[in-house]
Amino acid sequence: MDIDEQLALLMQGTEYGDENLERSMRSELRSLLLEERPLRVYCGYDPTSTDLHLGHTISMRKLRQFQEFGHEVTFLIGNYTALVGDPSDKNRARPMLTEHEIEENAQTYAGQAFRILDPEHTQIRYNGEWLAKLPLAKLISLAQNFTVQQFLARDNFSIRLEKKEPIYIHETLYALMQGYDAVAIDADVQVGGTDQLFNIVVAGRKLQQSMGQKPQVGVVVGILPGTDGKQRMSKTTGNHIPIATTPDDMYGKIMSIPDDAMGAYWRLVTRYSPERVQEIEIKLEGGELHQREAKMELAGEITAIFWGSDDSNNAADNFRQIFRERSNPAQMQETLVYQGDGIVDIIVKCGFASSRSDARRLIKQGGVRLEGEKVSDENAEIVLGEDAVLQVGRRRFARLRLV
Repeated sequence: MDIDEQLALLMQGTEYGDENLERSMRSELRSLLLEERPLRVYCGYDPTSTDLHLGHTISMRKLRQFQEFGHEVTFLIGNYTALVGDPSDKNRARPMLTEHEIEENAQTYAGQAFRILDPEHTQIRYNGEWLAKLPLAKLISLAQNFTVQQFLARDNFSIRLEKKEPIYIHETLYALMQGYDAVAIDADVQVGGTDQLFNIVVAGRKLQQSMGQKPQVGVVVGILPGTDGKQRMSKTTGNHIPIATTPDDMYGKIMSIPDDAMGAYWRLVTRYSPERVQEIEIKLEGGELHQREAKMELAGEITAIFWGSDDSNNAADNFRQIFRERSNPAQMQETLVYQGDGIVDIIVKCGFASSRSDARRLIKQGGVRLEGEKVSDENAEIVLGEDAVLQVGRRRFARLRLV
């Protein structure tokens, strides 16, 4: 790709909420690319939970694009910023985690990230390297670059202020800490979501300038809607698509998103170029491509990113069988069970529920079928035939092998 083609791909899916800011960031990034040197690019991830979902991977996909153009990528684990908790996307204070909880969460992050990033060309760092050594006098010096009004003007703080809900002093430190990350790395580019706009293009750039560095370019990407197509993807709201799931589950959940959410998914979580995305949208608008076919291509592309083409194709075949032919998938997991096992224990053995109480809840919700028949009584005596099939929900199947 030439410089302009690289720029188009790297800026695909970005959102700034201000045309002048977008033009400025685009222009500065183009100037950096013209220097024809490896740029120092990073994104920070606070290990506030153990599992990543598809929404988390948007910035990772952007980092991968920079990698493919030969730039230096740092996957920064915010073990110290996580102690504070990022207030950017919250209208209340985050609960503070212990160092032990943060360390446990951090251990899972890199492994999941390497399903997108090239591990041989990714540097993993922890911001505790420099934040743990930051003396109080230095912190005071950094804080002199900002006013209280700048923080209170942000939506999440202003809403809480209006509601007379507490805003804690430690929350205002988060932007300073993240801004100092850019200084410590001497970053050319920082990638992050629109909820990080202030931290990246205000705090980070301002602190770099105060320390005599050239301010970084902020590549600020949009927020992925969840499977409901409305709210941002979140484990809390249950509209998320986990990375640590099965190909069938990932494919099926992508197929469940509303048609009008497809554009965001094409731009934010696929490997497609801007030209290819535009071509698909033109065909959809002109009726040359059916919404269903486009969504199946989308589901196949995203599933292939995480599981490879073979598993993605198998997931597509299974989806067709289940939802078009209303039959069991050709391939499904096998679970060893005993004839005397109850349905609750079988569901847990198959891994379809995390506990017996969770399994009972699934039964009460009408989401459990055995050999095609709905199971409504958790205590009912069941007699298993050879190779009986258990279905939980619409996409989870298991063949039960008697021991």
